[in-house]
Amino acid sequence: QSSHTHTLHRTLSKRLHQHTPCSPLTHPADMSTNFNGYWKMLSNEHFEDYMKALDVNIAIRKIANLLKPDKEIIQNGDHMIIKTLSTFKNYIMEFDVGREFEEDLSGVDDRKCMTTVNWRNDQLVCEQKGEKIGRGWTQWMEGDELHLEMRVGDVVCKQVFKKVQQ
Repeated sequence: QSSHTHTLHRTLSKRLHQHTPCSPLTHPADMSTNFNGYWKMLSNEHFEDYMKALDVNIAIRKIANLLKPDKEIIQNGDHMIIKTLSTFKNYIMEFDVGREFEEDLSGVDDRKCMTTVNWRNDQLVCEQKGEKIGRGWTQWMEGDELHLEMRVGDVVCKQVFKKVQQ
């Protein structure tokens, strides 16, 4: 092969690898969105439907639906700690983007699942493999607002948070 053909082949291979749907969704940490901060809930659409799809009992659903949890996010490159804080229960999720881990959802719906969070452009996309099909979430920022869509099956809960100083 000529040098030009070899270079062209290498360039095309790189481009195909980058844009193939099967390739990882991660990107370098220095290009990621900065989610660091403390966030107050502004809205919470279809949360009770989401909990119902997770088989959360009615008493817990009624209590949880009244809450407006805060989020505290600590991000160090691709290492994340996401704290969901309320007067009823707190939930802390710690993970490295791109690495599968076992997530213990005790206190949410008392299940365990294998969870992977990846970057898709400037969004975090989570897939939770377990008893419930189609479970996961997507998180992104628009200005000083944090958007979170949580999915299970065909139910989608949409939450919006505003960044605040603590």
